[in-house]
This record gives sequence, C-alpha cells and structure tokens, in this order.
Amino acid sequence: MRNVIHVSVLLLAFAWELPAAQLIKIGFRRELFVDHHLIEKLNGARLKLRHPVPREVAIIHDEAWEGNGTGYHSIFKDGDRYRMYYCSYHFEVGAKRFKTVKQQFLCYAESDDGVHWRKPELGLHEFEGSRKNNILIGPHDIAHSSVDPSHSAVFKDPNPKAPEETRYKAIIRGKQRLGMLAFQSSDGLRWIPMRDRPVITNGAFDSQNLAFWDPVRREYRAYFRTFTGGVTNDEKWKPSGKRAIRTMTSDNFVDWKDAADLTYVDSPDEHLYTNQIKPYHRAPHIFIGLPVRYVERGWSDSMRALPEPERRQWRARAEERLGTALSEGLLMSSRDGVKFHRWNEAFLRPGAERPGTWLYGHAFIGWHIVETASALEGAPNELSIYAMEGNWHGKGNQLRRYTLRLDGFVSVSAGWNGGQLLTRPVIFDGDQLEINFATSAAGSLRVELQYLDGTPAKGFALSDCAGLFGDSISRRVTWKSKADLSALAGKPVRLRFELKDADLYSFQFKK
Repeated sequence: MRNVIHVSVLLLAFAWELPAAQLIKIGFRRELFVDHHLIEKLNGARLKLRHPVPREVAIIHDEAWEGNGTGYHSIFKDGDRYRMYYCSYHFEVGAKRFKTVKQQFLCYAESDDGVHWRKPELGLHEFEGSRKNNILIGPHDIAHSSVDPSHSAVFKDPNPKAPEETRYKAIIRGKQRLGMLAFQSSDGLRWIPMRDRPVITNGAFDSQNLAFWDPVRREYRAYFRTFTGGVTNDEKWKPSGKRAIRTMTSDNFVDWKDAADLTYVDSPDEHLYTNQIKPYHRAPHIFIGLPVRYVERGWSDSMRALPEPERRQWRARAEERLGTALSEGLLMSSRDGVKFHRWNEAFLRPGAERPGTWLYGHAFIGWHIVETASALEGAPNELSIYAMEGNWHGKGNQLRRYTLRLDGFVSVSAGWNGGQLLTRPVIFDGDQLEINFATSAAGSLRVELQYLDGTPAKGFALSDCAGLFGDSISRRVTWKSKADLSALAGKPVRLRFELKDADLYSFQFKK
C-alpha cells in the first residue's frame, strides 16, 4: 500500500510540473467556445455553430441621397445612445453598363435602444439645394487626397490616452491616391483629417476597411481588403487571385507597421468580401469577425428559381456576376489577430426566399455587434447584429436586425444521451465559477475541477455537483452547496463538464 501511495504522489507532482507553455492562464477572463483553444477532449458532445434570429427592419434607406445600395454600416453604443454610420451608393445598371451615379456620402443615424432608428437633420452638407439631411461627409478634396466616403468605418476610441479631440476616429478610402485616410472628431459628427495623405497604401481597399483600438494589446489594429496576388503603388491596384484580408498595427493611428495577411485553420480558399473584425466586448482578448463570403454560382435551374429572376437577368446584362453571385455572413475568431478559426458553415444564411434576398450584396453584416435589451420582459440583454437586404433596385435598401444570446456564437452541445468536455490545463483567479448555459426541463449540466493527473479535486468532483438546469447567462456553480474555489486558484487544473440535453456557451471565474 505504501508503494501505491508513493507512486500516486509522484505522478501528481510530475503532472504539476507541466511546462508553462502548455498552461493556459485565463485569470478572470470570460472564455467562449468559438475555437478549440481550451478544448482537450470532447466525448459525446460537439461544438455547435448558432445562428442569429431575424427580427424587425431596423432602418430603411429611402432618402434621395441614400441611393439604392446603401451599406458598410458602423454601429456602436455610445453612453445611452446607439450610433450608426453608413455609406450611400446609387447604382445604374443597363446593357453592358454598370456604374455609380450621383454623389456618394457618409451618413448618420442614432437610436435610444438599438431597435428604433432615426435620421437627424444635421445641416452639415448640402444635397440638391438643401441641408435638411443626415449627411456627414461628401466627396470633397482634403489636401492632396479626394475622399471616397462610400468606403468608411467609424468607431469611438476607448484608448485612455487619446485626446478628446480625437475621441471618434474613422478610416475612409482615398479617391485619387489609393489608400486609407485617417480622420478624427470630438463629437462624432464633424470630421477633420489626421494627416493629408493616406496612412496605409498597400492594399486594394474596395471594401469596408476598418481600424480600432485593441484594449488588451494596447495598440491600434487595421483590417482591410487585399488580394492573394497583385501589385500596387500610390495610384492603382492590379488585383489577382482571391479577395483576402490584411492587418497592420499602430501606436498612434497614423503610422502603421507589421503587415500580415490573415491565415485560417482548416478553411478553404474563398473570396471574403468584408472582414468586420473587432474585440468581443465581453471577452476582449478574443477577436470576432463577421466577414461576407462571396460565391459565384453560375447559371443553373436553381439560380433561375431564386427570387426576382427578371431583375437577376437585368443585372447580368451589365456583368454576369451581378446576376449569379451570392453572399452570406460567416463567423471567425482569433486570439492573436492574424490566425483565425473560421467556421466553414454559414453563420448568417440568405434565409427564406423573398424579394431582395439571395443576391450579391445580401447579408452583409454591419460592423459590429451591440448589446441591447431583450424583447422578452425580464429576460437578460442579448446581442443585436444588423445585416443588409435588398440592393440595386427600387428606391433603396434596408437593414434588418438579428439577435443572439450573449456569448451565443457557438455552444458545446450534447443531446439526450449526454456528453462531456474536458478542458486543457488552465490557471484561474478568483473563487467562484459562473457559466452561461441552457438545458431542457429534463436536461442537466455538472462541472468537475480535477488535477492534471485526472484526479478530482476534493469536494469538486462530478458527484459533488448537483445537476444544474435552466437557461442563464450567469449561473454560479456549486458543489454540495459550496462555491468557494479559492484553494484551487493559481494552480493548474482541468475543467470537466458533463452535459445532457444542454448547451454551454461560456464560463468565467470571478471573485
């Protein structure tokens, strides 16, 4: 018996000497299952991609200056107000002709709840003899560059060192000199350039190019359109290959460095039209991207059976891809900003066939996600996601709101027969564990904390954890009515989750 005990102690000591590089220090971070970063083993459970639920039309772009192809929305919460910035296009399509007519603008809307939006009369820019509009920026000269406001992204800078006059920032494409121009504003409405020339020039930029402050790494990051091949200079870009995404970093928003093209884990080489990358506000160490996948399907019986075939043929007269290309939203995530886990299944499908859908330009997701109140009284907040529908035709298009539960991009899911998840070794801070989970009325979820040799920590075995059931974004886990984990804080452990007809979305250690 002494030998057996002696061997067990040696094994436990050896396990605790796991190289530091293999230990994941999560501290107080909220951890999501948008990738396999924390997963060592799944048994009877799987990662399940969730899908946004369509809600009401958030805003209709039907003003004369908004055109018939409004898009590239930037959306964020600013205090007790939600702000929306978007680009106006007006397309004219005819036989062997596709062009943009009328001027293009950057426009503005706002909301008190993220659901009902209004277009304030700003009086800043004249359109057809009147300033009664919500236009912020038009195509005018700024020093040596002409602005193309139809390719813009706007954000509020949370960098604590940013001067108040630069609290709002924007990236806008140059028109005559190819590249991304940096703008600043003190109120989010009146804008001036931070430099009189493009700050990033090596790219294609024919998309919504964007930049933001990364609060975890304490630097600015930019993401913009490029191609897998091609050459560039200050005047023009000659594309070849697939539409792709490039990133750079900066300390001051105007001097950029460390260019890198995004790579993906186990994903095919596809056209990605936008990127929509930003730190997830509830777990800012994780970048969430909502790019658009662009697919040219060609003519077939299925293509001709899609909505509005006459309009599809009409667009194809100018350029075939305008009639046969389709678009949909994807989900991807990263922990370093360069290497992404991309879900190959669609996150936002084109959905039910109806007018204004199943076409190129549909399901372009706005940048980025915001938290809004639930429509169900007493229910927790949810995520609102906005995506375009309707394009090219009629008086204008519209933006539809979709909802998702907080952290609800992906779940660890198990059916009635049950399943388990075992995490990689982690080191946490705090003394309590909270989970975001949902079960059926008959389902359950239990949690075990174990040492690295697989031995359950005393008092925190599965058998000590009464099955949790319900649907909560923040349920505290208890073991025989005990929740205090302070004895295990700072030590390497694995978490073992047992699920039955249940979904686990995220977990977080707290104090």
